[in-house]
Amino acid sequence: MERINSRQNALVKRFRDLARAARPHAAAGHPEHAAKAGHAADVLLDGEHLVQEALLNDIPIEIAAFSDKQLAAADSRMAALAKTIKKRGARVVTVSEQVLAAISPVQQPSGVVAIGRARPADVRVVMSTVNVHPLVLVLAGIQDPGNVGAITRAAAAFGASGIVAIEGTANPFSWKALRGGMGGTFRLPIASRGALSDVIVTGADEGIRLVAAVPRGGTPLPLIDLRGPTAIVLGGEGAGLSNATMAAAQEFVTIPMHAPVESLNVAVAAALILYEALRQRQNVAAAGLPG
Repeated sequence: MERINSRQNALVKRFRDLARAARPHAAAGHPEHAAKAGHAADVLLDGEHLVQEALLNDIPIEIAAFSDKQLAAADSRMAALAKTIKKRGARVVTVSEQVLAAISPVQQPSGVVAIGRARPADVRVVMSTVNVHPLVLVLAGIQDPGNVGAITRAAAAFGASGIVAIEGTANPFSWKALRGGMGGTFRLPIASRGALSDVIVTGADEGIRLVAAVPRGGTPLPLIDLRGPTAIVLGGEGAGLSNATMAAAQEFVTIPMHAPVESLNVAVAAALILYEALRQRQNVAAAGLPG
């Protein structure tokens, strides 16, 4: 098996470059940080769990670097994983602990880092009413990739039909967002370079109402109807939603809280709203009523 000993190897630079490409994109059409819809892009997969999730969801893996120390262990799961990846036609290399530390973006690497190919979706695909009653999350200015990842994980857990990341939102396919998504990124369509105008136009064409999550003044979460085609718009951690986004919303939802707490982490808020939507939709299905 091929082995890399030097931190100066060109492959090390490629891994490190991918690790740095995690900043929010400034605007739709901006050439940095996220692939265009329909075009596959390199993604950094750090850790055994994420690599396994990529395999389970048919994400092509181009190259995987394994810790030679862990591969040598008698009961190593890594050896079986390396064998599986190699069977699928990927390049598999072993690296020293020093090289692994150089190519992994985390302080304590778990033993494998890989480069895969993910394909972001188009906004119209994400917001299509082929699913009859889509439940889409629109991320507007959420700059923390960890929060983007946690929201993605909640979206996959509670049955959302897709995600649209618009201007100022961290790339959902960056390594930190992927790690936070725990594989959820591979289970639903995600548009990583949308614009508010795309969401407004597509929502109108598809009959999807835009519901903006706000800290106060909206319909209390238990009282809002989330059974029909809905796009939930979530704002950034500090600035919240822009005036343009607020103007585009057709309805507002607020999560009731006890004073003096005024707001929640955006990923927590997303999970609560998604859970309520799932509860309402399951009740409709159980009663045999039209959605």
